[in-house]
Amino acid sequence: MHILMISDVYFPRINGVSTSIQSFRSELITLGHRVTLICPDYPESLTLERAKDQHDDEDILRLPSRTVLLDPEDRMMSYGAIINLIPILRGRSIDLVHIHTPFVAHYAGVKLARRLAIPVVESYHTFFEEYLYNYIRWIPRNWLKRAARFFSKSQCNAVDALVVPSSPMRNALQTYGVSTEMHIIPTGLNLDAFRTPPTSNFRAKLSIRDDQPLLLYVGRVALEKNIDFLLNMMPFVLNQTPDAVLVIAGEGPAESHLKRRVADMGLQASVKFVGYMRRDGALQDAYRAADLFVFASRTETQGLVLLEALALGTPVVALGIMGTLDVLHADGGCVIAPDDPSGFADAVNQALNQPDRYQQLVDQAPRYAETWTAAQKSQQLLEMYRQQLASHTTS
Repeated sequence: MHILMISDVYFPRINGVSTSIQSFRSELITLGHRVTLICPDYPESLTLERAKDQHDDEDILRLPSRTVLLDPEDRMMSYGAIINLIPILRGRSIDLVHIHTPFVAHYAGVKLARRLAIPVVESYHTFFEEYLYNYIRWIPRNWLKRAARFFSKSQCNAVDALVVPSSPMRNALQTYGVSTEMHIIPTGLNLDAFRTPPTSNFRAKLSIRDDQPLLLYVGRVALEKNIDFLLNMMPFVLNQTPDAVLVIAGEGPAESHLKRRVADMGLQASVKFVGYMRRDGALQDAYRAADLFVFASRTETQGLVLLEALALGTPVVALGIMGTLDVLHADGGCVIAPDDPSGFADAVNQALNQPDRYQQLVDQAPRYAETWTAAQKSQQLLEMYRQQLASHTTS
């Protein structure tokens, strides 16, 4: 089978969409299928900075792109340039189009599929209803919610099938009026590749003692990730565990805002920012060094970082909202915390200060992660592709 994937984002841009595409694409290729990916080119400086993490192959088609208004991290491809690829794609005998983002890629992907007379499916990766308000604050929130719902319904009903990463996301789309068939297929984790050997002493680099409780957040440093909640939690944690430290690993547009808040709250000694971390060992060292992984995002459609932490034996304390609900499990090294900073801090302190319970969480974590392998999830995706091809052939 030859799959054409198309996305408005991909590495070196770090986010869950990029990781999902890479995970599924790699597994499908391993299974003997071909996957062509259309995605944007990025500025040379960013590409060079992360060159050790990602390597393009001949089936990754990078198109020239320009900056996006109000969003300097992302790029916009030319719709016309994508459509001009049709003669090349016809020569490649594409079987199915898989769209991963709802911008230029959506409209061009649908057009490509219709022109090539093949099925088109789309992954719904982002909970736009809660996402947009973080970036468009001058428009009333309820207006943005209605717009996001209308936008999502229109796009989702324009394709042959949808891939959604969690049951709460499927349920939300159904309330919008989406009638396209939906398949719950979360992104899996390639455990063999991710469990790299230790490369350095993460704690020593940050002058954090071995006996000092370390809380870790990994992900995009952006408003929709609700990292402010974690900062509001820290004074309550410190009341019971005064030497605890929160490490924030990642980069993004909210970094300056969060650093100002840390200074205003007097938390400089208890909160550390470490920026982007490579996935070739440095990131894994951070996960292993942490006592707990803490996560408060309200917009996740899945939450891959939770699985990464669990895979390396780090228990998770998180809010059980949207896609994280499908990942968090009471017997899977996870604690679902109350949705308020004080209650969340109580859950953190209880995990840290109850040795027998903590060890139970540590033991459960990697075993649970084994149930979310990339190989398993890719087989589910492949079966969905086959169903679409069969339906398209008989229609």
